[in-house]
Amino acid sequence: MVKRKRATGLELTDVTVEYPGNPPVTAVDRVSLTLARGETLGLLGPSGSGKSSLLKAIVGIVPLRSGRVRWDGNDLTHTPIHLRGFGLVFQDGQLFPHRDVTGNISFGLEMQGVKPEDRRARVAELLSLVGLEGYESRRLDELSGGERQRVALARSLAPRPRLLLLDEPLSSLDRELRNRLAADIKEILTSTGTTAIIVTHDPDEVAMMCSRFVRIDGGRLALG
Repeated sequence: MVKRKRATGLELTDVTVEYPGNPPVTAVDRVSLTLARGETLGLLGPSGSGKSSLLKAIVGIVPLRSGRVRWDGNDLTHTPIHLRGFGLVFQDGQLFPHRDVTGNISFGLEMQGVKPEDRRARVAELLSLVGLEGYESRRLDELSGGERQRVALARSLAPRPRLLLLDEPLSSLDRELRNRLAADIKEILTSTGTTAIIVTHDPDEVAMMCSRFVRIDGGRLALG
């Protein structure tokens, strides 16, 4: 009888990220952690602690100096970004200014070759999920900061990523809006069963959005 591999979600083993310099700068130092499917992990630490570098290493934006990135036991360390099935939400959203709300949300679906009618249905579903029904044709300059972050979240969720990485998604918003959107993000991630890592320097955000957290400083992890 052949044993099936257990679906373990994300597994990092001794991940190290090093940037060129004289001497080279170690941004992430032998980080190991696991993240089960459906779990939301907070990555908490000050500026320059290695949080964003670790996220970029997971998604494949920066190469590893050493270590391994696996999903369900499959080694993705040298897999191109677009084949990992991971989504990333940046601090400023990085939306396309020449596209309206629909155009932004449907971008990943277009890259996947999804049929127009299916794209429209998925966009409508996501706009309802993030509370932006009726915003299909809005330009970005017609949206508030919180609305733009909702669009960025919807765009990242559109291709149904198996892992969603959020890099300081609320840091540019005022406190009241951050608290409200943090609660909404938690509800959205839970309702969609999305596995996620949320980078932040704010313990309150971690408490509101994450099922557990780890601290990072100097590129190294300490359990939260």
